[in-house]
Amino acid sequence: MENNTSNIIRPIIQKDLETGKRDHVITRFPPEPNGYLHIGHAMSIITNFDLADEFNGKTNLRFDDTNPLKEDVEFVQSIKEDVQWLGFDWDGLFFASDYFEEMYNRAILLIKKGLAYVDDLSADEIRSYRGTLTEPGKNSPYRDRTIEENLDLFDRMRKGEFGNGQKVLRAKIDMSSSNINMRDPVLYRIAHTTHHNTGDKWCIYPMYAFAHPIEDAIEDVTHSICTLEFEDQRPLYNWIIEQTEMESTPQQIEFGRLNLTNTVMSKRKLKQLVDEGFVDGWDDPRMPTISALRRRGFTAEAIRTFIRELGVTRGDGAVDSRMLDHYVREDLKLKSPRTMGVLRPLKIVITNYPEGQVEMLDAEINPENPEMGIRQIPFSREIYIEQEDFMENPPKKYFRLFPGNEVRLKHAYFIKCENVIKNENGEVIEIHCTYDPETKSGSGFTGRKVKGTLHWVDANHAIPAEFRLYEPLILDEEEQQVEENAEEKTFLDHVNPSSLQVLNGFIEPNMKDVKPQDKYQFFRHGYFNVDPKHTTKDHIVFNMIVSLKSSFKL
Repeated sequence: MENNTSNIIRPIIQKDLETGKRDHVITRFPPEPNGYLHIGHAMSIITNFDLADEFNGKTNLRFDDTNPLKEDVEFVQSIKEDVQWLGFDWDGLFFASDYFEEMYNRAILLIKKGLAYVDDLSADEIRSYRGTLTEPGKNSPYRDRTIEENLDLFDRMRKGEFGNGQKVLRAKIDMSSSNINMRDPVLYRIAHTTHHNTGDKWCIYPMYAFAHPIEDAIEDVTHSICTLEFEDQRPLYNWIIEQTEMESTPQQIEFGRLNLTNTVMSKRKLKQLVDEGFVDGWDDPRMPTISALRRRGFTAEAIRTFIRELGVTRGDGAVDSRMLDHYVREDLKLKSPRTMGVLRPLKIVITNYPEGQVEMLDAEINPENPEMGIRQIPFSREIYIEQEDFMENPPKKYFRLFPGNEVRLKHAYFIKCENVIKNENGEVIEIHCTYDPETKSGSGFTGRKVKGTLHWVDANHAIPAEFRLYEPLILDEEEQQVEENAEEKTFLDHVNPSSLQVLNGFIEPNMKDVKPQDKYQFFRHGYFNVDPKHTTKDHIVFNMIVSLKSSFKL
């Protein structure tokens, strides 16, 4: 399969190497440890690692941990696990906080060059002074402080003499620039809080826009690959590299971020779903986080194929989430054992089958992969079928079980509905059938044909199981496309209240020893994964990964 991941970036790197502009390639994946990674981050991970691999380069994993108010070691650990699960090993593991002293010294350099100053304006005042897209900003009254005064104030900021928000360090660039990012951006702010990596050593922290290019330069990153929202910040990125006199000069290259229909791809909003209890944590199988996809049962191979087939572009459109489902099916169909599970049980009594008799029937584990062999399943007088596979008064072209009709039981016999048992409320609770012993599956019987084939499990040997069925977490596709600009109330209004359905049914007895993350295809239902979070020895929980079929076409 051709790797399309780098189809807009590869030519840039190739030209750099051919012209001698670069003699090596180093990329990096630079997450902020303020939440769990999502499928959009998977595109960045795969792109950076694939490009480095293609050009015999290296890829660093670097945590941009410049905001201790939102960061946590839990997020650091989850990010490491996600990158490794996707199939990648980093060449270097770094933290922005490793470079805090170097960044501080580079800020001192800017002050000495007259290119940075300490400002006393509040955050709201800085915002109002910045201007708009059509109106230039205006200079802070503190912009012309002397170099000596700025050095003294910045030193005192570091020593903790000022409270949060009292002062910031800003770059001195151009308040009338057409690019708002160049209107004296904030470089440092005060935050008296404990950092997950440096403890209480610092009370001033660099802003991401200042720290990020310096980190890239320190690590000798050659190509800083990021999403399109950073395109307007590229002039600032280059300005910082040049004015802080970094020896290495990385090149920033932007690509369109990945958006999926019927979901949100904003860490802020994903965090809100977690914090407000709409989902069962960051790894809830309805979430687009990598840990959630893993828990649901998506495979790393399928995600890699999906990203590589998409490729990176300059566009920012939404991709149909069913495309990802397609690649999951393609990956699982040859790997997953077939089995039978009944999600909404209805009891069948086969009245002419000998009481107490149990026979073992042969069934293929995966007909598309014969090398997986044969399993055996018990069959006796009482079985369960799906409630939806019986109707007392069926419409035309209903070929499942109804009074007087005959159907085939998968891997077993033909059965015929003879009698319907109801409770005092008139609800069907049991069906009495007869079977024809001549019709055993594999016997070569050709005496007559039936149109319906039902799955089932033996009632006397079946194992109880919980099944979790999922629908999209976000109902409205249009909301996904505008969600970055939507009000929070509007966003929450589009959460699907029926995104999770929990059913209690039965599975074949040969599945009694399933392990978390085992994957199966349940006949007629879809692909399911043994949930690693809620499954215990006495309680098996299955997450539905994807249905068997989709209307989606590549």
